[in-house]
Amino acid sequence: MNVGIDKLGFYTPAYYLDLVDLARARNEDPQKYLVGIGQAQQAVIPQSQDAVTMAANAASPILDATNRKQISLIIFGTESGVDNSKSGAIYLQNLLGLPRSARAFEIKQACYGATAGIQMAKEFVKNHPDQQALVVGTDVARYGLQTAGEVTQGSGAVAMTISANPRTLALSANSSVYSDDIMDFWRPLNRTEALVDGHYSNDIYQQFFLKTVHAYCEQYQCSLTDLQALTFHLPYTKLGLKALRTLLPEVSAAQQTQWLSEFEASRVYNRQVGNLYTGSLYLSLLSLLDQSEGLSAGAKVGLFSYGSGAQGEFFVGTVQPGFRDEQRRSRIEAALAQRTRLDVDQYEEWFTQWPTFNTANVTIDPAPDGAEFVFTGVVDNKRQYQRRPENAD
Repeated sequence: MNVGIDKLGFYTPAYYLDLVDLARARNEDPQKYLVGIGQAQQAVIPQSQDAVTMAANAASPILDATNRKQISLIIFGTESGVDNSKSGAIYLQNLLGLPRSARAFEIKQACYGATAGIQMAKEFVKNHPDQQALVVGTDVARYGLQTAGEVTQGSGAVAMTISANPRTLALSANSSVYSDDIMDFWRPLNRTEALVDGHYSNDIYQQFFLKTVHAYCEQYQCSLTDLQALTFHLPYTKLGLKALRTLLPEVSAAQQTQWLSEFEASRVYNRQVGNLYTGSLYLSLLSLLDQSEGLSAGAKVGLFSYGSGAQGEFFVGTVQPGFRDEQRRSRIEAALAQRTRLDVDQYEEWFTQWPTFNTANVTIDPAPDGAEFVFTGVVDNKRQYQRRPENAD
């Protein structure tokens, strides 16, 4: 019995910053961002969105009358949690009207959280093949205005249903894992902005990639030649390319060309959105599935997940016959194309206005936000969420 990803959904806010505009405002050469970082645009989150609403907006399109009843496990992967105690999965369960009999909880390990959730969900479905799990990776990547990490900000969510006999990607039974206590990136409890040792983090990322991919091949008799494509956690897309290049000398020239071509397909969406933390690997996977011209059923895709602090994992997915979804692709491309472009002054104002952890009472007008699920404020330290009546079942 195969177990893996049946459906994928994606959401990012309806606003973005063009990185050419940011480069000029910061007196930088735009090519430093477009080529050196590998990013073109960056999602900008309004006050009416957070990790919970983005997760709900990503998951809603992949739920229907059939799989909604089958979901018995809800895992919320994030490092942008809205409460130190209450799980975002509980809010999500309520907003989406999912079964009350489902287990629902949150996982945190930097950008690795959604992968941990997928591995747990995979084992759950193996034991309960008639049931499904909903796993989301949802985050707001914030480093601060005029910081070194500013260009690698972003926000959004990827939602996945995990099932037996999946239509999109069957996941390998095994994976290779490596972890170590490393201070390359962290976010203290009283901060919404992350702290990062950028060059160190980049080096650790590449080291963990080589450790895990080589260990996987050695332990599970997988040859690099078996892999048609490699997908990466992409805090910025150039980092994945750097990691890929470290492995290129180990394969033929023809395979190098193939991997590089598939990598370009896998970063189309990420270049337009920016960093999703827990969702970045799975947005890259989604981009590969939608944008690759050479991918076909039966192809094996390597997935490298990385979470600072640090945790790395490499595993393999086998593309299934139902992986192409033209309706999903059209919906994502239209949503990205129709976003509102903010100038740098607007972006900076929105950045400073986004609600902080110290907000006890605030009312937010969600009217400008056309999303199905919105955050409307805080009353007596209790977060308030709303599903638009016109979108309700």
